Amino acid sequence: MEIFHDAMIAVDIFGVGPYQRERRMQDWDVSSAVALYNVERWGSPYFTVNARGHVAVRPAGSSACEVDIMELVEEARSRELAFPLTLRFQDLLRHRVRTVNLAFAEAIASAGYRNVYRGVFPIKVNQLREVVEEIVDAGAEFHFGLEAGSKPELLAALSAHTDPESLIVCNGYKDADYIRNAMLGRKLGKRLVMVVEKIEELTQVLSIARTMGVEPWIGVRVRLSTKGAGKWATSGGDNAKFGLSTAELVAASELLHREGMAHCLKLVHFHVGSQIPDIGTIKRAVREAARFYTKLHKLGHELGYLDVGGGLGIDYDGSRTTFDSSANYSLHEYARDVVFAVQEICDEEKVAHPVLVSESGRAIAAHHSILVVEAFGAIEKVADTPEIVAAPDDPGVVKDILELYASLGKKHRLESLHDAHEIREKADSMFGLGLLDLPAKAKVEIVYWRIAARVVELFRGMRYVPEEVKELEVSLGDQVLCNFSVFQSLLDNWALGQLFPIMPLHRLKEAPTRQATLVDITCDSDGKVARFVDLQDVKPTLPLHPLQEGKPYYIGLFLVGAYQDIMGDMHNLFGRVNEMHIFLDEDEDSGYYVEEVIGGHTISNVLALTQWEKSELTRRMKVQVDAAIRQDRLKPNEGMRLLANYEKALEGYTYLNFFPAPHGENGGRS
Repeated sequence: MEIFHDAMIAVDIFGVGPYQRERRMQDWDVSSAVALYNVERWGSPYFTVNARGHVAVRPAGSSACEVDIMELVEEARSRELAFPLTLRFQDLLRHRVRTVNLAFAEAIASAGYRNVYRGVFPIKVNQLREVVEEIVDAGAEFHFGLEAGSKPELLAALSAHTDPESLIVCNGYKDADYIRNAMLGRKLGKRLVMVVEKIEELTQVLSIARTMGVEPWIGVRVRLSTKGAGKWATSGGDNAKFGLSTAELVAASELLHREGMAHCLKLVHFHVGSQIPDIGTIKRAVREAARFYTKLHKLGHELGYLDVGGGLGIDYDGSRTTFDSSANYSLHEYARDVVFAVQEICDEEKVAHPVLVSESGRAIAAHHSILVVEAFGAIEKVADTPEIVAAPDDPGVVKDILELYASLGKKHRLESLHDAHEIREKADSMFGLGLLDLPAKAKVEIVYWRIAARVVELFRGMRYVPEEVKELEVSLGDQVLCNFSVFQSLLDNWALGQLFPIMPLHRLKEAPTRQATLVDITCDSDGKVARFVDLQDVKPTLPLHPLQEGKPYYIGLFLVGAYQDIMGDMHNLFGRVNEMHIFLDEDEDSGYYVEEVIGGHTISNVLALTQWEKSELTRRMKVQVDAAIRQDRLKPNEGMRLLANYEKALEGYTYLNFFPAPHGENGGRS
């Protein structure tokens, strides 16, 4: 996609492409907002913009059941919940479970495939109990199971899993405790498969199973030669972290035969990465894995399951391409290709079709969660300031740049920009030498940015735009301050450059006239979002509305239900955010109800995670307050009041609260 980068900036930012046409107020309507933010592509069928100019969600994938997100924002405020706030649409989660299962069912029926699909949800994608339980319940009719990759995840899966027909797939490296708890599942009659990552694990599984008097179900993860694609491309290939080589597979087969346990090998598994953007990669991997399956079957093993792992991508940017944050295929194409590839190889090898398993956690969980953040300020390069005039004692650089601004026109616009650069650099040098005072330097900077903005406007619509002018357009963008932490709530954006759809949740009946990046409230310069989804390429800025004095401005971060909920970092001790769980209900006037509210971390919660206990903090502060009272720096009543405020602050929300609740509560708990 990078090959389109320069051309698309020239059209969309400087030209008369769709964005420039739509931003004109007289031409703007709700459909313009849908087009600008590409909602119909990344959001279909779950998100839209309603007639009020608010983003709405359709949890059941149908316009018949639509929820205005701004109504939920007002509901949160009425419940004294501060922002940032996660909205979970449990019906949307259930719809995703059904959609994945039905896609495979349709592909199997269409191909005449002679077996069934038994998917599993990898708990690592979102370990929250409410999410896992909803998925298990929604998947019960499909015998949809769980996947665990660690001891804690296994213990959670054993508790949540009650369907004797569905699977528990155990991945990851294992010790004796992990294996013993897995064997507990087998003793309870669960279809639990221990996927072997190395030969030593197989030896240990067989030993512990024999000691516990239970017959294990064993799987092997094969190391494919097929390499992944996208940000997780190194998950596959010869240097992959997990999996058995061909020689190790043969050794494992021989060991099972020697131990009289050849029939215990039930599943072949592979994984070539998460969020695979190219269907070609998936096709090659499935065909190679199916070949391994058939060859192992012919070595005398009673295999029955082929697990194609994760990797099913979702289209974060709506471009439907092989770009990292997209996918050039649909869910239904994915299911058909998996079914056809396995069927073709098995028929060729004359091996019975296996039960198909996938671990498509991202495709199930991503859509159901929205992070709502509030913008509370903006750092602007070109702000509304009074007219700049030169004072009699102003140095020459001030007069020079004002004259340049007054004479600026289309004919010598690039030359004028270069002259403005030179004047500003001269002013900076004079300031460094002590020859320029602050008011004069401020005048030069203000006029410089006005010249820059005017030059950008003068280049709009031109077929060719110099690179320096394109870069200037980005530099002129605002930095909008948002009350959230990138490290806590959008970690993949910071760590991996993963794109997420982001847009205003309201005011979409009016054209956004500002271009901006988002900066969070952490003290880290990396705490920002400066790459945004676009149909053709990555945009360096996001169109937003000017902030209005005293009025909240809400921005939604979408498709964050996979990994972001659980992988958050405690940078600056900004903890988990408040949550509202929403269910559809046709008996309610609104068509929905808030099923549960979960308060985010308080300050005492996050401090306790780093061994700062509330009681000890309070004790230490009381010692200091008492000392200040004895030294007459504080009066007793004042000291006790301040100490009480300190204790109350410990139970407050970790994030900022610009729009306090009516009764002045902490806004972080329900």
